[in-house]
Amino acid sequence: MSKAKLPDYLLGKYQLTGTITFSVLFAIVFLNIYIPFSDTAWFRLGDSVMFLLTVAFVVAAIILLIGSRVVMYKTKKLFEMTYVTYIIWCCLEIIAICGMYTAFTIGLTSPGNESALVVFSRALLYGAIALGVPYIISAMYFAIIDKNEIIRLMNYDNVVTDEVVKPQTKKITLFDNSGSLKLSLSFDNLYYIESCDNYIKVWYTDNKGEMQQYLIRCRLRSVEEKFLGTSLVRTNRKYIVNMSKVKVLRKESDGYILDLENETIPPLPVTKTYTENVLTYFTGELPILEPIDF
Repeated sequence: MSKAKLPDYLLGKYQLTGTITFSVLFAIVFLNIYIPFSDTAWFRLGDSVMFLLTVAFVVAAIILLIGSRVVMYKTKKLFEMTYVTYIIWCCLEIIAICGMYTAFTIGLTSPGNESALVVFSRALLYGAIALGVPYIISAMYFAIIDKNEIIRLMNYDNVVTDEVVKPQTKKITLFDNSGSLKLSLSFDNLYYIESCDNYIKVWYTDNKGEMQQYLIRCRLRSVEEKFLGTSLVRTNRKYIVNMSKVKVLRKESDGYILDLENETIPPLPVTKTYTENVLTYFTGELPILEPIDF
């Protein structure tokens, strides 16, 4: 688990924004429930100076969270974030906000019988609830969405198709995250799938042999997991290539390059991480399954 890569569904723009929004709303509701039972809480929602200070603290905390998640999103391509790294990151966010609360409390109320450590300890307890709980719920929610997305890949009814369905035709069917956009095309027409942040761009030829593209809100990882063992092979962070369409696999100084049958498609690189997958397909060291018949 410590070295397991964090799923992409926790690092997308939509997911990070949703986590912040839900966490802030949850924290506000929790604090409103907590305030009446606390003798030391200085949060106020009425018309007073404390209300303005409360707003200032909430705004500062939101800015801190947004800044943290922006850095998380921007750096996800620089290093591979694991589960442990993500958990530590979330804990540091909670600690930072609790430290900010402690500074506000000491500066505003000057608690006579309580040290900064006591105030911080209490803040850490309630901060873990106010932010830790929504973090966990958000992760579970997006995990369920991701699993449903993979399940939808198995649903082959009422789809938009590139040709009349024929018996025993090997086809690939893709759904977007919401299930509202659908695409079905034969493996023989599919060349490669390109990742575009939270979208994928499917490149294929139509019945006239002309290259077309179809944009779907879906993660490349979902396609990779669904079609493991078929001719669809991940070649780098950006592409999944239909290996049956590869005309030439050549070794360059900086790695392997794939030339596809369609000359309008530029050469596609194979990075070191996925070199073994590509070479295994061509050398046949492991059995490669045929695409699923629909």
